[in-house]
Amino acid sequence: MASKGSPVLALKKTVRTPSAVMHHPPAAPIRKIIHIDMDCFYAAVEMREHPELAGRPLAVGGGGRRGVVTTCNYEARAFGVRSAMPGFLARERCPHLIFLPPRFDLYREASREIRGIFHDYTSLVEPLSLDEAYLDVTASERFAWDIAKEIRARILRDTRLTASAGIAPNKMLAKIASDWRKPNGQFAILPEQIAGFMSGLPVRKLWGIGPKSAERFASQGVHTCADLQKLTLAELIHSFGKWGEELHRLCRGEDDREVSPHRISKSLSNETTFADHLVSMEECLAAIGELSGELLGELRLKASERRIRKAFVKVKFADFTRTTRECLCADPSGEIFRTLLAEAAQGIPSPSASWVRG
Repeated sequence: MASKGSPVLALKKTVRTPSAVMHHPPAAPIRKIIHIDMDCFYAAVEMREHPELAGRPLAVGGGGRRGVVTTCNYEARAFGVRSAMPGFLARERCPHLIFLPPRFDLYREASREIRGIFHDYTSLVEPLSLDEAYLDVTASERFAWDIAKEIRARILRDTRLTASAGIAPNKMLAKIASDWRKPNGQFAILPEQIAGFMSGLPVRKLWGIGPKSAERFASQGVHTCADLQKLTLAELIHSFGKWGEELHRLCRGEDDREVSPHRISKSLSNETTFADHLVSMEECLAAIGELSGELLGELRLKASERRIRKAFVKVKFADFTRTTRECLCADPSGEIFRTLLAEAAQGIPSPSASWVRG
C-alpha cells in the first residue's frame, strides 16, 4: 500500500469497441471489359458462303459507275480499296475485284449466333452493331485474356469467322485495343499501363476524331494524347464546346460508362466516323444503306415489340457542323433513311463539302 504523499501511477487501458472502429467500404474491383469486333464481317460471311473465293479480293456493295463499296476483305484492302469508295475507283485500284450484293438477313443470322456465344460467359453483353459488342466479365474469376481467347476460338469453330478482341478496364480502351492486333488477334491494356499507353496514342485513335480533325490538331502541334493533355479543360471547352469535356477525359484514358445490356433507350441509333471523308451523294447513300441495314437489324433483335415514333438522320461535316433531319414514322425502312439523307443534303455548305458521319 502506498504511503501518504507518494505518487500513484495509474494505467488506463482503452478498449476499442466495434462501433468505434471506422469502416471503409471495400474498393470497387477493377473492371474487366472485352470488346469483340468481327473481322471485315460482311465480306467474311460472303467468303464463308463462297469458299471458292478464298484468298481473292472481294467487296460487298455495288461495282457499277454509281455503285459504292460497303465493305471489303483484307485482300482488297491491300490494293487500297476502302469502305464507301466509289465502285469504279475500287475497280481501278483492283481490276480483279469481285463485287457481291449485301445480304443483311444472312449477316443478322451470323450475328445472332455469335451473341449466343457471348452470353455463355456473361449476361453483361452490350451490342454496338451486328459485328461488335462489349462484354463485362468482372465477376468472373478467370483472366479476361483467357475468356476473350476462348470466345474467339468458339466463334471460329462454330461460325468459321474470325474476330479480334480488346481487353481493358473500360469500354473506350477495350475498343481501341481490339483494333491493335487485327485481324484475328487480341490485345490487352492493363490498369498500370494506361498512362503510358495514352501518352503515345495518336489523337486520331480517339472516338470522333477522323483524318481531317487530326490534321486540325496537328496544325496546333497536337499529335498524341500527351500533347492533348497539355491543354486545359477550359481551353478544350472553348475550342470544342461540350465535346471538349469529353476530350479531356478520353485523352487520359478515362471512361466510366457501364456495359448496359438492358438499358431502355428512348432512341436506337447507329453511327460511324469514316477513315476518309465522303465527298459525293453516291458515297453517302451507300453508307446510309449499310448503317440503316444494321440499325433495322438491331431494332428487330433488341426492341421488336416497342412502338416507333420517328426516324432521324444526323450528319456531321468536316468543319464540325451538324445537321439533322427527322420525320414521324411507325415503320422505318432504308428508303425512309435515304429520303431523310437527301433532305439533309440540302444543308451542305458547298458541293465539295465532306461528310464524316452518318
